[in-house]
Amino acid sequence: MKMRNQWPVLPVVAGLASGLLTGCGAGNGDSGGTGSSVVMGMSDDVLATDPASGYDPGSWLLFNNVFQSLLAFPNGGTEPVPEAARSCEFTDTATKVYRCTLKDGLKFSNGDALTSEDVKFSFDRMLKINDDAGPAIMFPMLGRIETPDAKTVVFHLKEPDATFPSKIASGAGSIVDHNEYDGNKLRKDGKAVGSGPYKLDSFGKDKAVFSVNGNYKGAAKVKNSGVTLKLFHGDQAGLKRALQDDKIDIAYRGLSAGDIADLQNADNKATTEVVEGSSAEVQHLVFNMKDPVAGKLGVRKAIAYLLDRDALIKNVYEGTATPLYSIIPAGIVGHNTAFFDTYGASPSPAKAAAALSNAGITGKVKLTLWSTPSRYGPATDQELKAIAGQLNASGLFAADVKSVAFDQYEKDVAKGKYGVYVKGWVPDYPDADNFTAPFFGKGNVLSNNYSNNTITGTLIPRTAAESDRAATDNDYAKLQDIVAQQLPVLPVWQAKQYAVTRENVYGLEYCLDASTVFRFWELSKG
Repeated sequence: MKMRNQWPVLPVVAGLASGLLTGCGAGNGDSGGTGSSVVMGMSDDVLATDPASGYDPGSWLLFNNVFQSLLAFPNGGTEPVPEAARSCEFTDTATKVYRCTLKDGLKFSNGDALTSEDVKFSFDRMLKINDDAGPAIMFPMLGRIETPDAKTVVFHLKEPDATFPSKIASGAGSIVDHNEYDGNKLRKDGKAVGSGPYKLDSFGKDKAVFSVNGNYKGAAKVKNSGVTLKLFHGDQAGLKRALQDDKIDIAYRGLSAGDIADLQNADNKATTEVVEGSSAEVQHLVFNMKDPVAGKLGVRKAIAYLLDRDALIKNVYEGTATPLYSIIPAGIVGHNTAFFDTYGASPSPAKAAAALSNAGITGKVKLTLWSTPSRYGPATDQELKAIAGQLNASGLFAADVKSVAFDQYEKDVAKGKYGVYVKGWVPDYPDADNFTAPFFGKGNVLSNNYSNNTITGTLIPRTAAESDRAATDNDYAKLQDIVAQQLPVLPVWQAKQYAVTRENVYGLEYCLDASTVFRFWELSKG
């Protein structure tokens, strides 16, 4: 799974239908765009145009608008509904056989018919290429795919997985044209051919241009005549300046907390509007369980007792995030407050000292917190320095911070070089499974040498197989309690999601929800 790049979280229900999914989804499709084109800027990069590779927020933004999936998440919803499919259902009680029937008349943007052959090709290709930067890691359960006819696809899973509908509703379920893509290698020309609401007209280093796909047949009703996406490559100041200078209509992802506060002030309100939405994006401190310092439970407990989340939210994030007290964020079914219950909300130097003493640790604990400058939010370095300051203020730690460029950071984490490091997570799909299996299952993304047989052998398989997602609460509570006691990770914050628009741009409220799907088609410009 990806650590996809932050930001009141509105309650949502992460139910999954194990039975029949039918209907037209979120509304009636309309392939004809109306109104003006919209120019949007973001500081994230788009790392791939080929859905067998991209596993980052920028790439998935492109995938969700250019490609169709069998299912999709409707505005504000966390239960997938039909998109390219007319209906989908598990045909067995074990949630191991999933059958979808395609809508009539589906076409790719180039005019080719979209059939079950393309669906099978897309999944087989993704798994065969198995790109390190791709979403194949999401589908270890996928066995074989059958296509009994041009409109029917049957997925045979190796093990029960009630969350499979949500997985294929994500960017990982993007359907490509088998005539346009090589089944054995990634496409490298920067082009994309899909059947979604938009066509990718051009893709360059600093800009991607999208026009409306006249062949689209699905639930989206397009409210503009195209979108231009300008890429600022982490340049927060440049992104803000472009909005203020009327060079872009929308600024999305990458504005600092200070920028958002500034754009909300009286001087700017006449020309810009800050739109806030819900988000399930989270950030954790991760502990390498084999590190000579962080590997000691007493050290990890002391850090948990000293972490002042409220101070971080106030002083670093200026209210643009909320404290997080469990690995499953608020608003996702299964969430509890295990870390609040275990370590409290207010720092306790006395309890931290006791934890160290009980572990036989004397003297100040020397510790380095490892950061990376922007991948997990533009204030990450500042945040880690503030946490180090909190630890040092207790008199129990001598902590410092080192920040490393992301490419090197990832390599060093994989090699186990860091004792304490930061990881952010944007969910692939809004279900508790996506906040647990990637972190604590086999081959987890944290690379922190943590394993627990109860979690991997019982709780994750049992929750994955349960089609009634509300019935997983007790198991997820047990899982979260185990993690709070053993402390392989320490949750820090949950994001709020923001975009800032010029005064004549509408529809952002339908683009910012826990599904993390940014819907170009909802944008309009007066």
